[in-house]
Amino acid sequence: MSRVPHLFLLVLLLNISGFSAMGQDSQPSSAVKQLLVDPPTVKLSGPNPQFSIIVSGKTSTGQIVDLTHSAQYQVQHSELVAVSSNGVLQGLLDGQSSVTVTYNNLTVNVPVVIQNSQTARTFNFENDIIPVFSKFGCNAAGCHGKAEGQNGFKLSVFGFDPKADLSTLTSEGRGRRVFPAVPEESLLLTKASGGVPHGGGIRIHKGTDDYRTLRDWIAAGMPFGKESDPKVVSIRVTPQSRQLRMNDKQQLRVVATYSDGRQLDVTRHAKFQSNNDALAGVNEFGLVNSLDQPGEVAIMAAYMGAVDIFRALVPRPQPSGKQPEVPKYNFIDGLVDAKLNKLNIAPSQICTDADFLRRVSLDCIGTLPTAEESRKFLTDASPNKRAQLVKQLLQRPEYADYWSMKWADLLRVDRQALGHKGAYSYYRWIRESFAQNKPYDQFVREAVSAEGLLRDAPAGHLYKVVKDPGSVASTVSQVFLGIRIECAQCHHHPFDRWSQTDYLGIRAYFTQVGFKTTNRGEMIAALKTTATKHPRTGAAVFAHPLATENPETSPAGDRRQLLAAWMTADENPWFAKNLVNRVWAHFAGRGLVEPVDDVRSTNPPTNPELLNALADHFIESNYDIHQLIETIASSRTYQLSSQPNETNAKDSSNYSRALFKRIDAEVLFDAICQTTGVSEKFEGMPAGYRAIQLWDSHVPHYFLKLFGRPVRSSVCECERSSQPSVSQVLHVLNSPNLQSKLSHESGRLARLTEQFKDDSRLIEELYLTFFNRFPTTVEQTIAANYLKAQENRQLATEDLTWAMMNSMEFMFNH
Repeated sequence: MSRVPHLFLLVLLLNISGFSAMGQDSQPSSAVKQLLVDPPTVKLSGPNPQFSIIVSGKTSTGQIVDLTHSAQYQVQHSELVAVSSNGVLQGLLDGQSSVTVTYNNLTVNVPVVIQNSQTARTFNFENDIIPVFSKFGCNAAGCHGKAEGQNGFKLSVFGFDPKADLSTLTSEGRGRRVFPAVPEESLLLTKASGGVPHGGGIRIHKGTDDYRTLRDWIAAGMPFGKESDPKVVSIRVTPQSRQLRMNDKQQLRVVATYSDGRQLDVTRHAKFQSNNDALAGVNEFGLVNSLDQPGEVAIMAAYMGAVDIFRALVPRPQPSGKQPEVPKYNFIDGLVDAKLNKLNIAPSQICTDADFLRRVSLDCIGTLPTAEESRKFLTDASPNKRAQLVKQLLQRPEYADYWSMKWADLLRVDRQALGHKGAYSYYRWIRESFAQNKPYDQFVREAVSAEGLLRDAPAGHLYKVVKDPGSVASTVSQVFLGIRIECAQCHHHPFDRWSQTDYLGIRAYFTQVGFKTTNRGEMIAALKTTATKHPRTGAAVFAHPLATENPETSPAGDRRQLLAAWMTADENPWFAKNLVNRVWAHFAGRGLVEPVDDVRSTNPPTNPELLNALADHFIESNYDIHQLIETIASSRTYQLSSQPNETNAKDSSNYSRALFKRIDAEVLFDAICQTTGVSEKFEGMPAGYRAIQLWDSHVPHYFLKLFGRPVRSSVCECERSSQPSVSQVLHVLNSPNLQSKLSHESGRLARLTEQFKDDSRLIEELYLTFFNRFPTTVEQTIAANYLKAQENRQLATEDLTWAMMNSMEFMFNH
């Protein structure tokens, strides 16, 4: 008889959980007592002027709710101004008028002045046409903005090169794309509006403002505009912030300020994006839609290289009773609790000693506690045993093994690129740094400014695995600052302030780096004098830090020394925050900034006060990673249970409970080898090597590949896959390799079965081995009944432990 049905039954029993998602009661909206309109008066100036008003209501409880799409609008002089059903005003003729805004029995009158509406429109290609292309995705990387273009028509991505785009439109394709004599017959318009087949479908409908803009620009002779024409200098989103109810809506308005002081409503051409779609989404017209999860979300608006954000706090409905007082173990808890109070969320209870032991062991050293260690900790009555455990874990060699594995991923210890000797030397430098608890700022300075013989400065191998100065700039920025500047290599960063000049300024720090062969070995130094020029303007760009101006001359000496000093300075706005955010994400299951290597103004932290406090604490400790880990692990926040309560069942971003975390591939495989007592012999490695000790990510191994081990081809955290798959489930359930470990005649299960003749003692030892806790009475009964029902006690033990291995409790860190 097949053993699989038995396994399915046991897995089902072991995965029965008391977790339940509590339903969220709907909250009836309070009666609106006051109607608010922003702005109170509107001035429409210029040809075809538009401006959207935001209508809000103040309830009897003082809450502000959006009524922009619920209110009714009535104009006084319809020949002067038109208004849409969602409050967008459009000037038709010069004069004075007004719009009456009504909601229920409340009314507000908004005066409107229209000026210069009949002035002939003068076009600027960058200001008027590129925003249309950007809004409809024509110049996006998935359409005509990709490297090879689309069907012979290529635009610069996001419109970063307007002059080239104008030339493409007017000169290429034998001029067929535009036809000034009959603008409506231009291929640009007929394709976009569906007059002729278009792979992208209908993008711009006839009769719309955008269609008229393109048609009138073609009719005007396709002008590029003047260099003196005003440019966008900033945008502002209204409102800037708001507290929303669950499943609520909020209309946004985006106003651009130009270099001549003029302000225009550009909402219809702005691009919007949510930094957490699970909390709130936003449509192409700037309408935010909150969902049924509590938290804080940021909505980015971008227009012509300028960005701004709207922040929404989405609390649970007010709890019926007062939240219980909870202890604060250190400053972390006070800052987390302050945010939870705003969201009406109560934290979970403190986790059990067994949960803490397993959790902190996996987080600190990537290794399960043994049955002996588990029994000792669980029976220890010392009041400070948790803090002492963390200190002990940080001194174990597995700590250096585990964290050097993680940083070898980030710093790309790649044998195929560096060779065996070079890759191992590079890895040893990383591991020794963690074994010594080297201050983090020193670690980074050694990596960035490595010079001399590679045997004496093995950190210099970074420049051999990432050779191009631009790639080095992107790597250093993303790993050590959390900033992705690679997008700015070709164009202005679409979601941040970084320009090509910013990117080139960081790149220029690394153009001197070269390698030289000597009779004592290969050395790295500042050997080159390559100049950096802007690819479009040809202007010289000298090395300079982010958020500073391009200097007039190049710094003297090895420029990397200056970069390292700037990066590791206490006042650097990104350096300390990046590291504490990465470490916090590792221990808490989610970064304060998420993704951890995508720090930007349009992706703000969920708890900025906590991020600042952790960074300050890290700096004050002289960049001591051990102390940072001890501080996080000693907080009540880290020690919360993963069991949700009725208030935090849907919270996944505010640290009100421990999150389930998929165990890294190497850690999981080591756990399997440890619990079964059968080690793995990895190809090309000495016997006894564990998976977290593999410095070479290309060591072939099916399990590690299946469970998401990265190949270190990039520095992105996303390269390590943590997503579960059907293949993983089937492998753990059916793998002959795993079965051979479970049934090994010299394995732990065979020894335990022989050693413990009493079923209850055997079951207790298995639970301490696999789950690091004692079994419950129910679990004892289930397991004992199963063992007694089987003729072969050894096979029954294997079945029981195989089922335990397939449980969520074993596969996840909780």
